Amino acid sequence: MAEVFYGLPAADSPQDVLAIKCMRPQLAKQERFVEMFIREGRLAMMLEHDNIVRTVDVGDVDGRFYIAMRYVPGKDLNQILKRCQDAGRRVPVPHAIFISMVVSRALHYAHELKNPQGRSLNIVNRDVSPANIRVTWGGDVKLLDFGIAQAVMQVQSEIGILKGKFAYMSPEQIRGLPLDRRTDVFSSGIVLHEVLTCERLFRDDSEFALMEKVRRGEIKPPSAINKRVPPELDAIVMRALDRDPNGRFQSSLELAEALAPLLERYQFEPAELGGLARSLFPSDYRKSERLIERMTTSGQEQAPEGVPEFDDPTHIPVQKSPKPARSKPPPRTNRSSRDVKPAQPERRSTKAIWIATAVLLAGAVALLAIALR
Repeated sequence: MAEVFYGLPAADSPQDVLAIKCMRPQLAKQERFVEMFIREGRLAMMLEHDNIVRTVDVGDVDGRFYIAMRYVPGKDLNQILKRCQDAGRRVPVPHAIFISMVVSRALHYAHELKNPQGRSLNIVNRDVSPANIRVTWGGDVKLLDFGIAQAVMQVQSEIGILKGKFAYMSPEQIRGLPLDRRTDVFSSGIVLHEVLTCERLFRDDSEFALMEKVRRGEIKPPSAINKRVPPELDAIVMRALDRDPNGRFQSSLELAEALAPLLERYQFEPAELGGLARSLFPSDYRKSERLIERMTTSGQEQAPEGVPEFDDPTHIPVQKSPKPARSKPPPRTNRSSRDVKPAQPERRSTKAIWIATAVLLAGAVALLAIALR
């Protein structure tokens, strides 16, 4: 739905680097997408929690709709798991417990959120997955996206329409049933299982077969793959992954509280998680540090009036930058010899090669003619 850019606020907080999500222009023509996009932004602005990425603004500039949020330097959990797979490594058990505990507390905060009148918003994330969990270089964990959350703010709940990633859905979500917070508990259990094993829990060649696997819920405990997982942690993971919502933890807080005593055994410090991220992506860490420094020291000027901030030259696209339009070569002018020297050696050397080749060919023909006579 969107492109994402780095950016800076125009004036208020010039040191805060932002991630600016801009709706693609072709989608802005469709009212349904615009409503969904704005609803996502307004909902996200209500979420103020240390482990949920802070959204600071939502709106549009000349019809270009955007959501601005704090940029979180680091890597998402999906990237970390893939790098561990490639390197033949596993995420240490206490790291996995910590990630799941923090995410569960953030989810519980969202589940309990009320509007100014004291009415529960009944938020259900419905998209808890490794791609939406960010690990910072310092070891913090942030939940990224409530973009498809089910809330009272919606005009109408779209029962029967599947939203999210099939491999991280609960059985009731796969079946298109009404959802509550326990579906996020199931998705959190999938993520915890995958972090402990560094393997996908549900996978198949087709979406239909994948959905059937989720619906059946045939799951082996993580210790079947990772022998370092203790029996108590196995039991927590399998309870979170119970096919019956009534058999699961009834809230994300219950899941977090079950994990907390296990984490205490390891004397874990969050800085260890940051160390793991930096060790897996050393060059990306250095680039990220340089980018932050560049953005915060050289991007102070405001964009000209009437120009969207994401068009400011100090704002660097996260995705591939569009190729610059080809421009016609400038007309020839009287330039100094210094301007043209770099191009001369190549042309001269090429001309010399052709002359030498012609001389050799002529000599060879002459010798051949003499021999034939």
